[in-house]
Amino acid sequence: MVSVLKLPTLAHGTLSDVRILVDYRPALRQRTGVGEYIHELVRAYAGAYDDEVVIFTSSWRDRPPAGLAAELGARIVDRRVPVRALNLLWHRLEWPPIEALAGQADIVHAAHPLLIPARHAAQVVTIHDLFFLNHPERTSGEIRRDYAALAAPHARRADAVVTSTEHGRRQIVERLGVDGDRVHVCPPGAPTWTTGGREGPLPRDGHVLFVGTLEPRKNLGVLLDAWERLLERGAPVTRLVLAGQATTGARAWLDRIARPPLAGHVRHTGYVQDAERQQLYATARAVVLPSLDEGFGLTALEAMAAGIPIIASNRGSLPEVVGDAGVLIEPGDAAGLADSIERMFTDDAWAAERARAGLARARAFTWPRSAAALKHAYTEAMAVHRSRRASPMRSARG
Repeated sequence: MVSVLKLPTLAHGTLSDVRILVDYRPALRQRTGVGEYIHELVRAYAGAYDDEVVIFTSSWRDRPPAGLAAELGARIVDRRVPVRALNLLWHRLEWPPIEALAGQADIVHAAHPLLIPARHAAQVVTIHDLFFLNHPERTSGEIRRDYAALAAPHARRADAVVTSTEHGRRQIVERLGVDGDRVHVCPPGAPTWTTGGREGPLPRDGHVLFVGTLEPRKNLGVLLDAWERLLERGAPVTRLVLAGQATTGARAWLDRIARPPLAGHVRHTGYVQDAERQQLYATARAVVLPSLDEGFGLTALEAMAAGIPIIASNRGSLPEVVGDAGVLIEPGDAAGLADSIERMFTDDAWAAERARAGLARARAFTWPRSAAALKHAYTEAMAVHRSRRASPMRSARG
C-alpha cells in the first residue's frame, strides 16, 4: 500500500495545486475500453497540468504493476479491498467515504456511472452509454443490480458528469435528467501506433478483425451469421479473428466457432496485450464492430488510426465517431455485413479509400484535447460543489 501526502485544497476560485483522486480499478487487471480510456486520460491530464493526480485501486488479489506511477505521472493509493464488496458498500450504503481509504481530496472522479462517497470532495462520474437502461436483460452482476436503479439520481447529484461523445451527452440530459451544463464531453485520443498508422496497401491476405470483450452487446451472432454466408458462397475472404476476453454470455458463440461450418475459419485469441493488439491491426484487411450500442467505440478509432477500414453498426455513438470514414450497417443485417466484408477484399480502390478516410478522421481525436476538456470539467465541478455547499436547498433539488 502506498501512502500519499495531502496537498492544499482549492483557494481563490482557481484550479491549482488541487488533489484529484481518480478511480483506476477498471484498468487494474485488463485494460478493455473503459480501462484504456481512464488510463490514457489520467496520463494525458497529469502530463499537461500541475494538479496532483492520485489513482485509487482496490482489489483482494490484483496489485498495480511496477512502474505504473511513473508511466502515468500520478501517485497511487492501493487498498487490499475486494472490488465487489467495496462497490456494494459504496452503491447501497454510500460508505465508507473515500477520505477514509485514500485521504483528503478536492475532486473524486468515478470511472463508472455511480458516485464514490466523499465527505468534502467535488464528485465526478463517468457515463459512456446507457446500455444498462436500454437492455438491462443483457447486463449482469452489479451493473444489473445497481446501475439502472441508481444511475439517474447519482448523475443528478454529481457535480460533473464526464462522457465521451455528444451522443452520450444528449442521452444523459434527456434520459437521466441532468443539467446539460454539468455534462462534459471528453472524447479519447487516437493511439499512436508503432506498427501501422500510415497510408499504404492493405494486406491482400489480411484477416477480418473484431476487438472487444465478447459480451451480448457486441452482437457477434450477426458477425458469425455473415461469415457463414461468405463461406457458403465461396467469397475470397481469409480468416475472422475475435480478440477479447470471453464473458459467460459468449459461450454459445465459442461453441459455434468450434463446429462446422465455422470451425477452422474463426479464431478466438482471448484478451490481447498492446503489442499483440497492434500486430493484429497491422495485419488486418478490415475491422468489424457490429455492436448494439457503444458509448464511444474505441475499436473503431483504433482501426482508423491504424489505417484499417472499419465496418460498424449505426448504433450508439458509432456514427459520430466513424462519420463518413467507414461503412455503417444495421446491426441485424447479416447479409449487408457480408456484402461489405466481401467488397473489402474484392474492391482494392474502395478499401484503400476507406482506410485513408479513417486515418484523416482519427487525427481529430487527440489526448491533449481530451485533457483540456477534463480540466474544464474539473473546474466546473469545483464551482458547482462550492455553490451547492453554500446553498443546501439548491443542492437538494439537484
